Amino acid sequence: MRKFSHIFSLLIVSLTLGACGEYTRVLKSNDVDYRFDYAKRAYDERKFTQASTVLETIYTPLRGTSKGEEALFLLAMSYYENKDYLNAGTFFKTYYQRYPKGKYAELARFYSGYGYYLDSPEPQLDQSMTIKAMEELQGFLDYYPKSDKVTIAQNALFEMQDKLTLKELQNAQLYYNLGNFMGNNYRACVITSENALKNYPYSKYREDFEMLILKAKYQEAKNSVDERRADRYREVIDEYYSFINNFPDTKNRHEADNIFKLASRHTGDQYFSE
Repeated sequence: MRKFSHIFSLLIVSLTLGACGEYTRVLKSNDVDYRFDYAKRAYDERKFTQASTVLETIYTPLRGTSKGEEALFLLAMSYYENKDYLNAGTFFKTYYQRYPKGKYAELARFYSGYGYYLDSPEPQLDQSMTIKAMEELQGFLDYYPKSDKVTIAQNALFEMQDKLTLKELQNAQLYYNLGNFMGNNYRACVITSENALKNYPYSKYREDFEMLILKAKYQEAKNSVDERRADRYREVIDEYYSFINNFPDTKNRHEADNIFKLASRHTGDQYFSE
């Protein structure tokens, strides 16, 4: 048994060294076709780092040949499978720009955007990757509206849109929390929220934005100079009616009604809550 185990270990080492030896020979070889064939085998065996390393050296020399298109696509896919989505996106884009009607153009456009989507960070971080992903996936949908990957692309877009909206909501909430610290942050809260509602009118955070606007406008009115206070409280009351009309069953009803009652005391007008 021990002898068999020893022979098996030697066989594994031999095969490993043989594989490493071939990879070294490939890197030193000037035979582009040999390197391409090796890269394809490496990709099929999920040795994506080896595949991309070899393909990086030959996709340009192969340009204009029957293998050039496949080499470029495989290079992009090698990076994608290795979760290097930034490099993958660069080469996918190179592919579909160089071969707009190529065999892999549909997949290149899809994976370009979907890779960026997989790399999209948490809402509180910089969202440039998210925006890039949305642009690429929207381009994919525009070019291939009947693709079998349309639903996947659309769901990714909806998810990223919610992420961007949540980031705006967090920014608006931060302004509200800052209050009058070094300026009128309540106004910044209102502007940020209103812009988000314009940009993302069907967001699942719409109620949160509108409630934040109501609260911020109330605080603005409360801290206004005497000559502007009544008008600003009237704006609060208008905002209240709009909010209740849009969300009659809101979980924030008690807080909204309380803001309405407080604002009504300062206008000299007669109002009735719904």
